[in-house]
Amino acid sequence: MDYKQPKRGMEHIVIEDLTDMPTSILKIDRMRVLLIIFLLLPILPKMSLACSVLYYVDAKTGKIYVVNSEDYWLDVDAYIQIEPSSKKAYARLWYGWDNFAQGGINEQGLFFDAAVTPEQERIKGYGNPKNNLGDRLLASCSTVQEALDFLEKEKIALNDSHMMFGDNTGKAVVVEWVEGERKLHWIKDNKLIMTNYLLSAPSAGNYPCYRFESIEERIEQMEENGEDIDLLKIGNTFGLASQPAKEAEDGRIGGTVYTSFIDITDNKFVLVYRLSNESVIKLDLEEEFSKSKKQKIKLKK
Repeated sequence: MDYKQPKRGMEHIVIEDLTDMPTSILKIDRMRVLLIIFLLLPILPKMSLACSVLYYVDAKTGKIYVVNSEDYWLDVDAYIQIEPSSKKAYARLWYGWDNFAQGGINEQGLFFDAAVTPEQERIKGYGNPKNNLGDRLLASCSTVQEALDFLEKEKIALNDSHMMFGDNTGKAVVVEWVEGERKLHWIKDNKLIMTNYLLSAPSAGNYPCYRFESIEERIEQMEENGEDIDLLKIGNTFGLASQPAKEAEDGRIGGTVYTSFIDITDNKFVLVYRLSNESVIKLDLEEEFSKSKKQKIKLKK
């Protein structure tokens, strides 16, 4: 989730174990977790930034999975923030930087993320958030509908991004604000994909999107294989939705800051930092949300 700059990805990632890991940032045993990166496209002379998000429901088991690839400048001080529950707020985990949640999930199983889109005219009486919107949403809302109601109550209508919400009932939606109206795109055929073009107005820019098409094609292949689906297989549908570190024209280095994998049904969370098999975090969300103290996990290689 980033409200500033559109992005794109260019990489194939294969992860061979997303669950059998200690709860920390660690040096991963290569026999247990192997992250292999294949560069499939030439390095581009100009850096571009992107975000890709998938909410998926396994039709056989009903299990719900989420994957997010966050591409931005690699010099940001990214971290995971875990807030405990209180009388007025749900326990929640979010990831981002500068005290701003780029995406996250709470103890009720509500997930959110967002992605930059071509800019639209502002809707009269509404505006972009001026504070940590994601944290407030996760603290206050337990379902997709509650999240949509929260945005309406707060008069929030993003003119340069769209948002995805998904919960533990299998309901998910992308909300956009286009041509002065709120547009809702609900989950269809057990999946919902969001990148950096407006689903309501593809012609506005960033379309066609090869990341969107690649995720869609890989999901189709996965389903046609007929094998049991798990977090690993869902994660590997993002083979072309991430990008290696590369230098922009101004010398700044950009790429995939992190990729997150969430099993909403079983409360499992995995984050891979900078596409490195030596910087992987695995958390049991039920365990983390039961703790009474807040935590800040800094992401580093």
